Amino acid sequence: MWLKFLSLASGSSGNCYYLGNASYGILIDSGIAVRTIKKVLKDNGIAFESIVGVFITHDHSDHIKTVGSLGKRHHIPVYTTELIHQGIVKSRWVAEDISFSKRIIQKDTPLQLFDFVITPFEVPHDGIDNIGFLVQYNDIQIVIATDLGYVPEKVAAYLRRADYLALEANYDDEMLTNGRYPFYLKTRIKSDTGHLCNTQTGDCLANIYTKKLKHVFLCHLSKENNHPELAYKTVETRLLQAGIMVGEDLRLTVLKRNKPTEMIYCDK
Repeated sequence: MWLKFLSLASGSSGNCYYLGNASYGILIDSGIAVRTIKKVLKDNGIAFESIVGVFITHDHSDHIKTVGSLGKRHHIPVYTTELIHQGIVKSRWVAEDISFSKRIIQKDTPLQLFDFVITPFEVPHDGIDNIGFLVQYNDIQIVIATDLGYVPEKVAAYLRRADYLALEANYDDEMLTNGRYPFYLKTRIKSDTGHLCNTQTGDCLANIYTKKLKHVFLCHLSKENNHPELAYKTVETRLLQAGIMVGEDLRLTVLKRNKPTEMIYCDK
């Protein structure tokens, strides 16, 4: 059976991903307007009312801007760790009380939600707490790891389980180094609790690649410090150096920052 994967937006201005089957689905992060979520889902033949949960990776604004509306006004359960829930409550971006929609999940502990089995895992970033997700649906495994400064072995172990993988390629190191960002921000982005650059992402993929990996989605690209073509070429070149051919051994797609990317039908 297939699983739909749809990136509604992926970047520092807002992040939101959909995973679902013919009957229901989940969102991962809610950093874009609810009206946009509804429109994109409708344009792809998906009923907004079929959303059974929203899973939050961390408490930065580009991931939680509209989680209050989803939880309070639309009564959609909000799944994340206790610490991230605390960050949501304190965030100036979330005014609504979502206590009735609050659902606590534990790192490395699978959660069964209908036919989905969802396992959060810790990633190194500078939110109050930070997680990625392994989503299993029948025999399909999709991993989403966005906003992480490096890839420790425990995270790599989750990435190796993926048939489909969304992995951050936030910045090009030369563009960031020579760009207009202030020094403190450059330092933060390059730190182990910041973001992955294109080269780090390519190195990671070369390290974790197995023949089961079908499709990689490069996510969370910076507007100021990256270009889609540059991210693609950097990763493609690194994979080729490792003997992995894009287009033959796996597919590679760069997710759009402010627009939905074409629906992907994932199967085994």
